[in-house]
Amino acid sequence: MSDTTRFPVNVDAALRDAGWQPGRWDIKLAEEWADTLRAHVSPAGHRHSVFPAVVEAWAEFGGLHLTAPGHGRQIAPATLRFDPLAGLHLARTLADLGRALGTELAPLGEEGDHQAVLAMDAEGRVYSLDHTGDWYLGHDIDTALATLVTGTRPTRLTAG
Repeated sequence: MSDTTRFPVNVDAALRDAGWQPGRWDIKLAEEWADTLRAHVSPAGHRHSVFPAVVEAWAEFGGLHLTAPGHGRQIAPATLRFDPLAGLHLARTLADLGRALGTELAPLGEEGDHQAVLAMDAEGRVYSLDHTGDWYLGHDIDTALATLVTGTRPTRLTAG
C-alpha cells in the first residue's frame, strides 16, 4: 500500500483512469438509484434492500467503468461497471443469498459484460454472483476493488 493513496497503486490508477478522485461524491445519482430499486417489485413480489453502506458506495463509485491494467495475479482482472441497475431483476437472488448469509444484499454493479453481478451487504462486504457460484470479494469496497483489479482469486461461498 502506498503512503499517499488509499488503494494499491494499480487500483488507484484504474480508478483514476475511470474518472474517480478522492472526495468524489454524487449523492444525487445514488439517491436516484435507491429510489428506482426501492420502487421495483419482482413479479413474485421480491423487493430490493437499500442501506447506508451501499448508498455510500454508489455515491463514491457510481457510473464508473474500470478496466484493470496488466495481468492478474491468479485470474484475469475484471472490468467493472458501477451501476446497481445491472442487478435490478435479481431482487429474489440477492434476497436469497442475503438470507443464507444472515444479512441483506443490494446490487452494486457488474463484472465484465454482464458476466457477474456485484453486490454489497449491509455491513459493507462485497460479493460477486455469476453462473459458476457466489464469491466473497472482501470485507469492504476497498478490499473488493483490490481483489478484482489485481486479479486475486476470490473466495467461493459454499452452502453450509
